[in-house]
Amino acid sequence: MTLGVAILGSGIFAREEHLPAVNASKDLELKAVYSRSLKSAQSLGTDAGSVDLYSDDSGADKSLDDLLRRDDIHAVIVALPIKNQPDYIRKALLAGKHVLSEKPVAENVKDAKELIEWYEKEIQPKGTTWGVAENVRFWPGVVFVGEARQKQGKALTFRARMQTLVEGGKYFETDWRKVPTHQGGFLLDGGVHFAAALRLLLGNNDPLVSLVAYTAQLQEHLPPVDTIEAIARAKSGAVGTISISFGTTAQGSEYHVGSEGGFVSASRTQFIVDKEVKEFKQDSGVTPEVAAWGEGLRDGKPNPLQRPQEALADLEIIEACLRSGEQGGKSIELKYQEV
Repeated sequence: MTLGVAILGSGIFAREEHLPAVNASKDLELKAVYSRSLKSAQSLGTDAGSVDLYSDDSGADKSLDDLLRRDDIHAVIVALPIKNQPDYIRKALLAGKHVLSEKPVAENVKDAKELIEWYEKEIQPKGTTWGVAENVRFWPGVVFVGEARQKQGKALTFRARMQTLVEGGKYFETDWRKVPTHQGGFLLDGGVHFAAALRLLLGNNDPLVSLVAYTAQLQEHLPPVDTIEAIARAKSGAVGTISISFGTTAQGSEYHVGSEGGFVSASRTQFIVDKEVKEFKQDSGVTPEVAAWGEGLRDGKPNPLQRPQEALADLEIIEACLRSGEQGGKSIELKYQEV
């Protein structure tokens, strides 16, 4: 038996990633699409095939409330601009629908913490579930080195680096990214991915506890800042660096952890455990991510990698870097890393 699903949002990521991922899942069946405008909903609906379209301007019986009243829709995927998502998450959960929302969990730690506490008190006891999408946690290469790292004992050093230059492109041209109202701009939207990858390699038994960072805006078209350079300390005493920039001519993405019992390294396609090198064909990771969500709904056991607390920990690292940078490299203690 498949579970009826609706996608809330019809942007690029919903169209190119969520839609094919739902169609590929053996546990999910797309029933409806919602967007604020019918025109926008139709852009996804055309690719979705024969599904019902809902929007704020569709008239009687085609509002979001009408969609959420449907008994044949058991769950929704929320893929909307960062600032708007919490309101839709709350609305769907109150309607008794399971939710998978896109990262980040909210635009700041305060709002995220309040939303999670409300969910844990008011919604979770009723059996309705909420997961937060983070596709990096489902990249096969990252999973491979992450599992190997946990067998290597205490971490000694670590490095996370992602550097690129955003000059345009389909994601940049979306209004809410081009003129961001959320903190950090691209650093928040994209940076949580890199925080998630580093946390997965270090493992929940050795969370980060503090960091210092400098930030900069290197490109005028990437406000408010586009670059983070940070030094962080883990609970074990391991120290390392976090380097994220969307505004530099330097290029590359890599993660390294040196441990008492060995070494792991991950780039976009090459993954190393000590001297063993493996290559994985990497896609976005959204298809296995949505499949894992569907399996969790089917079995009544939500995937722990999609817990909102995991997404809060990712968000906290980026927000701490931004706050430290604003204060000239002040040390910031991390509170929500032990999940």
